[in-house]
Amino acid sequence: MTPEPVFDVAHLGHVEMLTDKPEASLDFFVNVFGLTESGREGDSVYLRAFDDYEFHSLKLTAATTTGMAHVAYRCSSPQALLRRVAAIERMGLGLGWTDGDLGHGPSYRFRDPDDHIFEIYFETKKYDAPPSERPALKNQAQRTHRRGACPRRIDHLNLLATDVNAIRDFMTSALGSRVTEQIKLNSGALGGCWFTVNNKSYDIAYTRDSTGTKGRFHHVTYAVDQREHILEAADIFLENGVFIETGPHKHAIQQTFFLYVYEPAGNRIELANAGARLILAPDWETVTWTEDERKKGQAWGLKTIESFHIHGTPPVVTKP
Repeated sequence: MTPEPVFDVAHLGHVEMLTDKPEASLDFFVNVFGLTESGREGDSVYLRAFDDYEFHSLKLTAATTTGMAHVAYRCSSPQALLRRVAAIERMGLGLGWTDGDLGHGPSYRFRDPDDHIFEIYFETKKYDAPPSERPALKNQAQRTHRRGACPRRIDHLNLLATDVNAIRDFMTSALGSRVTEQIKLNSGALGGCWFTVNNKSYDIAYTRDSTGTKGRFHHVTYAVDQREHILEAADIFLENGVFIETGPHKHAIQQTFFLYVYEPAGNRIELANAGARLILAPDWETVTWTEDERKKGQAWGLKTIESFHIHGTPPVVTKP
């Protein structure tokens, strides 16, 4: 019997990214990538894409390292938030409540089996654009400024994990996520899982960390409307000396048309035309890819570059 779907969690809210080059990272995200600064607090700068309705979708925090500090999801109601908190506490992974920050109200923090930090919240601050950013259409949060690559919204992120099987159990139980696609290795273990809490094809993916290191970050992705926007972005990155790791190509898994770059501190950022596929079937059956099928690479384009399977942040320090 198909389990009853859980819609307590509405959508991916934001990612807090750590940078040890805060000035260079901020310049990249605002002037080259095309996000807008919406606020500052302490060592953090709050950033947003023009069609994100919330105050921010990226919290950029100065640190001595890189990677992700936490990922946040917004729940669908105050009652739904409490239901998820109760479920997470039964799993023994809860860290407790916070007072929130510039972008949202109280949040509940917890840890996944690989030591990544999550938070869930309901009370949020919606973006109120200043006169210079006000759109012509009242149903859009901010005008389309066309600065830099100018992504429309945050789309998804990818985290690295030592045990993707444990993550699959965690995501379905903690957030009520559905598994839309997965990679099963010849050993029987999962090499990757793609999850959604709504009708998007996915809002988070986990892939196996070949280094055996816990808690690392692979990339965060922002969406644009058209493939042509990704080609334009590639020229913008080229002109600004941004390292392009791979792409534009098309993934076989989830079919995204993509371009991967590194921001100045070394965190991987993806720009993708990711909005075309929706999972409308309430009884969607997980698509499973074999290890051999995955080794064929992308749907089309060049073979996946080796660094894509190795590079994550923070980097792994190898002992001499």
